[in-house]
Amino acid sequence: MEKVLFDSKLELVFLGRTCSKPLISSHRGDLRFSGQVCFFRDTGFRAKVSYSIARTSGENIDSIAPEKLMKSDSSIINGSKVAASLWPSPTENYVLDAYEDEYGGIIIRSEGLPWNANTFASALRASLSHWKVEGKKGVWLKLPLDRSELVPIAVKEGFKYHHAEQTYVMLTYWIPEGPCLLPANASHQVGVGGFVINDKNEVLVVQEKYCASTWKLPTGFILESEDIFTGAVREVKEETGINTEFVEMVAFRHAHHVAFGKSDLFFICMLRPLSSQIKIDDLEIQAAKTQNPGLSI
Repeated sequence: MEKVLFDSKLELVFLGRTCSKPLISSHRGDLRFSGQVCFFRDTGFRAKVSYSIARTSGENIDSIAPEKLMKSDSSIINGSKVAASLWPSPTENYVLDAYEDEYGGIIIRSEGLPWNANTFASALRASLSHWKVEGKKGVWLKLPLDRSELVPIAVKEGFKYHHAEQTYVMLTYWIPEGPCLLPANASHQVGVGGFVINDKNEVLVVQEKYCASTWKLPTGFILESEDIFTGAVREVKEETGINTEFVEMVAFRHAHHVAFGKSDLFFICMLRPLSSQIKIDDLEIQAAKTQNPGLSI
């Protein structure tokens, strides 16, 4: 097998000064610095390296992920000298991958987060400083479930919980002085009830399996991006097996401090039945029937 030998010179330039250190290739082919190398963590630096390459027989040299270290790289040609920028600019190196929203805030890309927790902590601190200088406002940080180890790091830097779903938690940070102007988490939950009445003036009612055994209208919560009338039709179908169509909205209620302190909107939709055979959902419903509203139910 061939082994690549490097004859290299590394030049680091920052704060108007230059440090030069030779790069050494060991017999195993891995690269390391000889002596101490200047490194300014907070502002970063640019490094340039030029090296010649020769090939000889031996073991393969382990890869050190050059695409992560170099901003630009050119093709390796036998016997030629290659010039490359070993490190990106300070902003590119330490500012987290993010984009600006329409309100002058920052949305951090979850897929671009560093996998190392210490690297994330350093990058987050530097990013917040950078965005503050740039006059940015709110910062949104979405952490997937498999990156939950980064949550305490973000909280330590001043991030606050905004909301959570099954697969992620959203945190926010307000950069300017003064009160946070970011929108709060959702304040309401929305429920629907299906008022299904047939041509005999009978109303469809159900008994829930795990609640009080009183008869009631089929009810439930609408889904994300679901219309109110569509949710009512779906809930009736799921609980009773009855197909229906929307006629009109007949009532609504607005209540506060319901589930987990949130407000609640509840809409009752009149529905026309398109089928008559009842087939209950055994997981939620104990019984279902049509009942003349003139009688006690």
